[in-house]
Amino acid sequence: MQVLAVLFPLVLRLDDINQQPPKDDDVVAGWTAFVVFLLLLALVAFLGWSLSRQLKKVRAAKEAGVFGEDEREESRELETAPRDTSSDQAAGETPEEPSKDHGNS
Repeated sequence: MQVLAVLFPLVLRLDDINQQPPKDDDVVAGWTAFVVFLLLLALVAFLGWSLSRQLKKVRAAKEAGVFGEDEREESRELETAPRDTSSDQAAGETPEEPSKDHGNS
């Protein structure tokens, strides 16, 4: 193994000596890379368009009630709805206080 560790860098140096660097005119991006770039750009645009259509369908289905009622939305509406306590106080009743038991029995 130690022989390979010594010979490998030497072989790489010999290989580098025999090769000349490319000329400036030889290095180009190429048409193939440009076509691939345009295809990827078109693919991302298509995926964005498709996502937009699907989200519109989901929104329309939600408004039509396809998914049913969301329990979280109902509980949120109940929590945020203002409570009319004037009729309770007029009858001489006091508003109920929340239980401090926290479910411990």
